[in-house]
Amino acid sequence: MVAHSYGGIVTAEAAAGVGSVRHLVLISSYLPEIGQSLSEFGDGTPAPFLDVDPDAGTFGVRPELLVDTFLADCDAGVQTQAPAHLARQSVQVTGQPVGAAAWHHVPSAYLVCAQDRGTPARLQREFARRAGGVVELDTGHHPFLSQPAALADLLLNLEGTG
Repeated sequence: MVAHSYGGIVTAEAAAGVGSVRHLVLISSYLPEIGQSLSEFGDGTPAPFLDVDPDAGTFGVRPELLVDTFLADCDAGVQTQAPAHLARQSVQVTGQPVGAAAWHHVPSAYLVCAQDRGTPARLQREFARRAGGVVELDTGHHPFLSQPAALADLLLNLEGTG
């Protein structure tokens, strides 16, 4: 199972106890302990690239900061098309604690995206210490968009490690 960014929060619980999940690969991902939520990984204020609407109870990436924060190493076509795919989310997801941490029981590898401006490499390296294996790739937040061949090679070579 491959998780990216916030997907690490979801995967921590979703993959727990699922026999068909034999390996976790976390890409620039949050890696929570049981009881932790996304909101615990910041300084208590929203990241500067987020637009929070407290009245609607939603948040989303600020379109004007999308490329510089998440897509700086992607080609112009991706950068141009990406804003149309932004969607707002409920702020409730940020405070929902996880009830399981699959990475405790499933072999895992962490891919640090060294040029990521959304989830800083420093924070990724902290999470990576929890994983069984660590690899760094000189890419931004979305290596599947900026360096898909390098990511595919890396994923194929991670099989059986952990």
